[in-house]
Amino acid sequence: MINKISIIGAGNVGATCAQRIADRGYADIVLVDIIEGLPQGKALDILESAPILSSDTRIIGTNSYQETANSDVVVITSGLTRKPDMSRDELLQANMNIVTEVTRNVVNYSPNCIIIMVTNPLDAMTHLAIHVSQFPRNRVFGLSGVLDTTRFRSFIAAELDVSVEDVFACVLGQHGEAMVIIPRLSTVCGVPITKLLPQETINKLVERTIRGGAEIVGLLKTGSAFYAPSAAVAQMVEAIILDKKQILPCATYLDGEYGIKDTVITVPVKLGRNGIEQIIELELTAKEKSALINSAKAVQQLVKTMKL
Repeated sequence: MINKISIIGAGNVGATCAQRIADRGYADIVLVDIIEGLPQGKALDILESAPILSSDTRIIGTNSYQETANSDVVVITSGLTRKPDMSRDELLQANMNIVTEVTRNVVNYSPNCIIIMVTNPLDAMTHLAIHVSQFPRNRVFGLSGVLDTTRFRSFIAAELDVSVEDVFACVLGQHGEAMVIIPRLSTVCGVPITKLLPQETINKLVERTIRGGAEIVGLLKTGSAFYAPSAAVAQMVEAIILDKKQILPCATYLDGEYGIKDTVITVPVKLGRNGIEQIIELELTAKEKSALINSAKAVQQLVKTMKL
């Protein structure tokens, strides 16, 4: 049976996600957008690259949710993107209505799917999708942790002039300014970066990671990141479709883990065919745990604003 992945939103993030997944050839793809012609044109363009990439993936673009029926995984990228000097929090009200409508349509046509949220503010939108869909928490989770981690890994690798493959990074909490980065659990070939870099340099890399999205928005002026986010989504989709049981940091609904309840924040989880198959609880210091709880409170404030 051929796997089916639907991507809602054919902007830069959604279309690049479709391209990366199509390149892998393990699922058929439906690209959806409300703008007539946009998903159809991008899907056709990607389809015409398939012979060069030796991929037999079938991809269609549509303005209707009917073609998404019985999807295994649905990636939601729909929503407004950040503008310079715009916080993720300011996106909240604008994207609430969009994500609510999209989620209802997704559930109507694919009641057994797994939902990956990409729309910002990520943690709040993931919480909203869980609320609207009424899916169990293992089947609705967000992108952010994989993206934030890969940013930190790339900065560490560049600073130490080592391969990114040798770098592991630990990023928890909110996708935003209250992000919790743990240098003592971030390593190069098993060696903590706290033993490889001076604290001043670590602080600089941590701050750059926290502002990673904003830095790109500031440089682009008229857009936001999409290459790294789409790569992160593709990694998550692959872990699910191929049942890899891969440990990845994802925006996850916590119900007592880490002493936090009824809140979506990034923690490491095991991803497989059933979505989140295990939540990994790291041993944190008192200071780290306090930072994570404060990070959760920042998310809780957004959720409170939504009045779910």
